[in-house]
Amino acid sequence: MRTTVAGLAALQAGDAASPAVLLVPGYTGSKEDFAPIVEPLAAAGFFVTAIDLPGQFESPGPSSPDGYTTTALASPVCAVARSLGGSVHVLGHSFGGLVARAAVIAEPELFASIVLLSSGPAGLGGARRAQIEMLEPVLATAGLAAVYAGIQAVNRAEPGYVEPPPELADFYERRFLTSSAAGLQGMGVAVRDEPDRVAELAATGVRSLVTCGEDDDAWPPDLQRAMAARLGAPFVLIPDAAHSAATENPTALTAELVSFWR
Repeated sequence: MRTTVAGLAALQAGDAASPAVLLVPGYTGSKEDFAPIVEPLAAAGFFVTAIDLPGQFESPGPSSPDGYTTTALASPVCAVARSLGGSVHVLGHSFGGLVARAAVIAEPELFASIVLLSSGPAGLGGARRAQIEMLEPVLATAGLAAVYAGIQAVNRAEPGYVEPPPELADFYERRFLTSSAAGLQGMGVAVRDEPDRVAELAATGVRSLVTCGEDDDAWPPDLQRAMAARLGAPFVLIPDAAHSAATENPTALTAELVSFWR
């Protein structure tokens, strides 16, 4: 069901009396990135809410890039958790993991657990960071459409790249062009500049799980494994998946989440 929760566009499924799960998307993402796991999690006995962060797709956001730090974005995530009654199991994917972490650090009493999905201990490095830096001046001078064209050109140059089906390709383009340019800029800075806050998260005492695709190409799996060790948390590799396990292997990811939350 499409709805609005605490001012943010959301997908919801399940019985509102069941344990609450909150899914937070990554940079350039949206609630639809979780679509393959929303109904299976609801069928497993959870009340599932997947959101757009402010500035993403169907959620309005601040007009200034300064409004998109992880600390700033943590506030609306906490508002959603509060509206769900607290004791929420929050999952953050990629940049969403950094935001979810900031929310748990800010108000740990709202959260029963946190799952960091393909997220890292600090800012993003490697090829994905380089792509953001390469396209940053394009955003400043030519706008969202030019940035999207640049991303497509980079993706198509990758060995083994497969074009998505036309309907999905149209959605990706519409989502990108509908999202906030200030949000893209601000989140692009935040995902690179985030400090290491693992010790702060551990100090909250909130249960945590670290998981990623076995071929994750954002934060390396070994880095995420080391983060899990610092948190005293289990670490799970999702087979046949890279950076977006919710779409690449939703069945395996769902099984691991249900096991952890139960």
